[in-house]
Amino acid sequence: MDKNAEISYQLAEKKAAQYFQTLYRDVKEENYITALIKDIHSWKQQHVYRSLFPIGRKAKKKTHTEDYDGYIKWLNYTGKLEPYLDRSISYIFMRDIGKDLTSMDTQTRIQNVVTHLKDQLLQTTSNDKNEESTLFSITGLYRWGQKEGIESTIIWLIDKLKNVSRNIPEGLDATHARRKLLKIIAGVVINEMEQLEQNLSGDDRSKKLDTAIRLGYAYGLTYPFIDDLLDATVLSSVEKKKYSTIIRTTLLTESVPPLGEWTGKNQELLQFIHSELTEAFQYIKNQQSKETVHSFFEQSYVFFHSQEVDRKKELSDETYTNEDLYIPIMIKSSSSRLIVRSLLRAPKDKDIEDRVFYYGIYNQLADDFADMFSDMEGGAVTPYTYYLKYHKQRNDLVNPFALYWAVISYLIHNVYRSDSKAMEIILNRAINGLKRFKKRVGSKVYEEVMEIFAISNSSFTQLIQKMVRKADDVDFFDKLIRDHMVTNLKNEQKEQEEFSELIDDVRTKINELLHINLKDSSPITDAANYSLNGDGKRLRPVVAWMMGVKEYGLNEKAIFPLLKSIEYMHTASLIYDDLPSQDNANFRRGQPTVHQSYNTAVAELTGLFLTQRAVAEQASLTHFDTKIVLKLIQYSAESTMDMCKGQVMDLESRGKSLSLEQLNQLCFLKTGKGFEAALIMPSILANVDEIQIEALKRFAYHGGIAFQIKDDLLDVEGTIDLLGKSVGKDAENNHSTFVSVLGMEAAKKEMWEHYCLAMEALQEIQLKSTFLKQILNHFVQRDR
Repeated sequence: MDKNAEISYQLAEKKAAQYFQTLYRDVKEENYITALIKDIHSWKQQHVYRSLFPIGRKAKKKTHTEDYDGYIKWLNYTGKLEPYLDRSISYIFMRDIGKDLTSMDTQTRIQNVVTHLKDQLLQTTSNDKNEESTLFSITGLYRWGQKEGIESTIIWLIDKLKNVSRNIPEGLDATHARRKLLKIIAGVVINEMEQLEQNLSGDDRSKKLDTAIRLGYAYGLTYPFIDDLLDATVLSSVEKKKYSTIIRTTLLTESVPPLGEWTGKNQELLQFIHSELTEAFQYIKNQQSKETVHSFFEQSYVFFHSQEVDRKKELSDETYTNEDLYIPIMIKSSSSRLIVRSLLRAPKDKDIEDRVFYYGIYNQLADDFADMFSDMEGGAVTPYTYYLKYHKQRNDLVNPFALYWAVISYLIHNVYRSDSKAMEIILNRAINGLKRFKKRVGSKVYEEVMEIFAISNSSFTQLIQKMVRKADDVDFFDKLIRDHMVTNLKNEQKEQEEFSELIDDVRTKINELLHINLKDSSPITDAANYSLNGDGKRLRPVVAWMMGVKEYGLNEKAIFPLLKSIEYMHTASLIYDDLPSQDNANFRRGQPTVHQSYNTAVAELTGLFLTQRAVAEQASLTHFDTKIVLKLIQYSAESTMDMCKGQVMDLESRGKSLSLEQLNQLCFLKTGKGFEAALIMPSILANVDEIQIEALKRFAYHGGIAFQIKDDLLDVEGTIDLLGKSVGKDAENNHSTFVSVLGMEAAKKEMWEHYCLAMEALQEIQLKSTFLKQILNHFVQRDR
């Protein structure tokens, strides 16, 4: 294939060279300017508004795009939502799918997408629910998967994205790496959905969407773990060369070579990446037909080779020609989208492929303009960074900003044959890009940049800047989603980091409180402290601290007795659970169980001792009204009784096949009640109203079951080193678990269903912080 791949690259290079010469001539002769001035004057009639006297109903103040839901509502209120979505979807059809907007079939498809998307947006923004109601959340994604019959695929994707996020090294922009991966997956799915036949059966539709998601992930994985990794400074120059050789060999031989010997700090990272990319490569290869597989890898080689050519450039080299600067990015910008068509085995269509080819450089130049400062800082060679550095001493360099407008003119008049809608969308996009850049860098820097990249025709330059100042209704939904996604990912990352730090801090505080120091020491006291000294997660008292201190503002020291009581009760339940008469476990919290280290009688008495110690702690909540404390103790006693009932149900169920309803009841009583108590007892102390109490109980019910299902899954999939306790005990003891009753796949679906129900219950509670969302995410995504 080596020869064929090189021929494919040479053909792409020849086509790009011809395209560049056309654009170069237009720039030199300024052929594009007259037509564009006319286009902009026509275009501005719909985007520059003059009104001497406001008429009609009082205008609603425009909502900033940073407020995603608010902005959608504002667009709908002002009647701008439909045209906004129409230009946005039309743009995607042009850019990603290469469609001709003059086609009636394309217009019908666009309108169908717009109608569906508008209904969905209005539905998800019609109330005050938080982001969990949208498709950008795990809940929204899973609910969409249920609707399409691909829940297992969504679960697979969630697990994959979690592992990728954990393995993005320092030195890569984790937020944008995840965003690009999600964008590629979404792009492949959109491409596939656009091709789906109207009369397709539900099963066939589900299979095609499943394949699209897996293909999107497989291809999207190359962005963080090939493109970004090779652009960053994570790998040494020797490692980059070795890694690039592996990629090149894979594309030329259609087979992934072994990773080989790799030492140093990046060894574990590269082992993970090699494993994931090998799996991804094999999936892509298996999905290709014999007729398309070779062309797919040839196109991928063209893309990779063009990147390598571009990546090897150094900003310090002042000898690059215009062709050196532009031809590789022309190739990579077009081939990246042609790969997606090949990935999905879209039928060969020269018109579409030509449109995609000519369009690519337009997006690349827009992106390079937006990123020029970060590219300059990183020493990357782009047409903009190179022009910034050498334009004063190299009169031969093409002004990339001028070439950008020449591309726009070429697209409007040569590719889209002066179609008014194509012109509208392309000019909208161009002006919007400049407005976004100006907003981001500020007016002063923007003017300095425009002065450097000024086009010699002053009339044209002034017209563009006038449009940047005055034009309205030029923004796009994909940019709104991008900004929304970046904000959410950054907020999520920040919340997770703060949550992890807070968990560690609170866990340390709780650990310092737990030691029981009595005047008269005894084996029971020793055994109690032994059980408490284990490597416990302290999730229940941590949740109680979060609710009490962070949510309700209770005095931290005042609720210390409550925190201790919750952990004492939980530890007592574990001691009983581990007994020979029950689970007969040998390890708990990373150490031998109490009955192993002492004896069964001491273990039983230690459990009783800790339960009574918990009541004593609750009775010492002297900072609170006595009636409230009595209410709390009563609730605690009832919860303990329920937990005992759950344990009895567990014992009686051994060897029996439980129904799902019975299993839900058992696990809620045995496990979920403890989680509920951690939420409700601080709420009782804070005198919270019953409506919120009931919502918290629903959250606890579903969250507790999700937690238990994850435990059951870990008992099958986990290791003793990670869990700190024996694995496989459920099967050994002939317990009915969610895995034994439902099987692995259905158990995972049930876990995510309860996760969604818990999140939906959480939407009814107006909490100050997001810690309950974080704790629930921890429940289902933990490894121990």
